[in-house]
Amino acid sequence: MRERDEAEFVAFAQGARERLRRTAFLLCGDWDRASDHVQEGLIRVYVAWPRLERAGREYAYARKAVVSAVLDHARRRSSTELVIEPDPERPADGDFVDTLTARAALMEALAGLPPRQRACVVLRYFEDLSVADTATALGCSQGNVKSQTARALDRLRSVFEDSPLGELTLGATSW
Repeated sequence: MRERDEAEFVAFAQGARERLRRTAFLLCGDWDRASDHVQEGLIRVYVAWPRLERAGREYAYARKAVVSAVLDHARRRSSTELVIEPDPERPADGDFVDTLTARAALMEALAGLPPRQRACVVLRYFEDLSVADTATALGCSQGNVKSQTARALDRLRSVFEDSPLGELTLGATSW
């Protein structure tokens, strides 16, 4: 077994943290919880670091760890726990009302999806993973990914069907 190279892990974690946080945010809809999920995922990576076959695949392992942390939390959440609204104080990158409106509508629609469907959509269209890679990240079959994604997209399209925001296009904008 290899030794744990602390500096190598720290460099990896610092480089991957923001991208993992964006993915976690898309999965859970809350920046603070996204940070918590990334922290939990990076702890899992740290534990596995000495035995990880890196060769450029450490980010895939970290992403899978973060997705698992989000899904684990969704399963554990108490029925008495209430999800709060996003922080209105969070500054926008610009004053693009249409873009922000579309983004808010998409985030609300994503929040309405069951956790597995939401994970499929985020990994397929925002992380740009293949069906096979998404199945690997979620630990399920490719057929499951296809059916979950199809159900999620049908649900999202129905939300945007008669919307003044127009047609649903995923992956076209950097969120």
